[in-house]
Parts: sequence; structure tokens; C-alpha cells
Amino acid sequence: MRLQLTRPLIFFDLETTGINIASDRIVEISYYKLFPNQTAEGKTLRIKPTKYTGGVEVQMHIPEEATAVHGIHDEDVADCPTFRQVAAQLAEVFADGDLAGYNSTHFDIPLLAEEFLRAGQQIDLKSKHCIDVFTIFQRHEPRTLTAAYQFYCGKNLDEAHSANADTMATYEVLMAQMDRYQDLPATVKELSDSLTGDKRMADFAGRVLYDAQGKEVFNFGKYKGQRVVDVFRRDRGYYSWLLDSDFPEYTKSVFKRVYLSL
Repeated sequence: MRLQLTRPLIFFDLETTGINIASDRIVEISYYKLFPNQTAEGKTLRIKPTKYTGGVEVQMHIPEEATAVHGIHDEDVADCPTFRQVAAQLAEVFADGDLAGYNSTHFDIPLLAEEFLRAGQQIDLKSKHCIDVFTIFQRHEPRTLTAAYQFYCGKNLDEAHSANADTMATYEVLMAQMDRYQDLPATVKELSDSLTGDKRMADFAGRVLYDAQGKEVFNFGKYKGQRVVDVFRRDRGYYSWLLDSDFPEYTKSVFKRVYLSL
């Protein structure tokens, strides 16, 4: 294997109630943790999606359009643990490794970060090296994961949108990409850096960027381009509005960190 590991690389995939990272929830997570010595461990967990209504945690309905994609119904997860109940277990798995997935930079990692925050579990996903094999595939052969699996591995992905099948297919695709494209860097850090693009984002959603001095600036709204700390100093009401609005929890955590630094 040409990919050089100095710490574990965790391939993972999520099945969810939808595609909104702020409001949707995980219903299944699968991971395959590859260690530098080439041993590996993996697991798939079904998760009961929940939300708080009137201070009570209740099961969320899995919309029919989401079920049509991954085949998971409400009754399939009714007796499964909530994310809060498995958060510590998953945080331990993810704590010491870098991350790899398919379209994970824009969806899976941000949504996973939201779930950890809601569960009150401290884990820093933002600082990890992240390899999105979709980005490699898109740059060289723009298609879907199913097509990528066929193209690189010569196999049919018969259980597409099963978290475990997608996770293992992602692992196999990256290994095949490393063999095929000799211009890809061999270390996780270099490969991650080459794929990440704009590393100035302070959050996962791109609502807050870092300026040349490393200070957070708004990337939206009436204060776009202005430093967050300067805006909060003169407009405390804007901070309150942000926390009450439908921003991802990770984005709100950035706002809170800046506000508390005043």
C-alpha cells in the first residue's frame, strides 16, 4: 500500500434523516479504522434519531425520501441507542485518527461534528487531516461512488447507501486511487492538504473564515468581510440573534468562542 500512515485512518459513512447538517440526524454510522501496521477494526451502528420537544427527547421520524435512499425505517431504529448514548464510545474511536470518506468534507464530517456537540461530547474534528475520495475522483473521473467502485475496483456496489457497504467501498477506492495516480502524495497530511482547498474556514459550513491575521470574519450577511470580534463589540444583539437562528451548532460554537474572548 503506497499510502503512508503515521496514525490510524478512519474511513466512515453516515446514513441520515436528510441532508441538512443543522437539523438532520444520523440513523446509521459505519467505520473502518486502518492502523499504521495495516491491522484494522470496523463496526456498524444503527442510531435512533432524536430531538428535544418541550424539554423531552423524542424519536424523530425518518422521512420517506430518506428511507428510499438507505432503506432504514422508524421501526428499524426504535430500539437502537441514541447518538448521545454511543457518543463517548464513538469519540474514543475517532479521537486518535485522521478521517476519510466519500463527500465527507461537505456532509459527513460536519454532521458528525453536530451530533457530538449536541451530545456534549468533546472531540476536535476540525484539526484532523481529512481525505475525501470524492474530491480525488471528481478531479480525475467525475462520477458517483457506485461508478467509482466499478471504475477503480471492477466491482458492482450492490448495497449502495448501506453505511457499511459505502464505507468499505470508500476504503477500496482510495487504495486503488493511490495505486493508479502516482502524483497523489503518500502521506495522510499531504494528501489531505492537497484536497482540502480553502483552509481558511473557521467552521465546517463556511459561514466564518480566517483572515490573513488568523482572525475570524463573517462570510455572510450584513457584516460579511468584517471581523466577528469587532462586530460583537459594537452589536451585542447580533450575537444573540445568531445563537437563536438556524445555524449549525459548530458554527454557533465559533461565535460563542469569539464572544467569550471579549
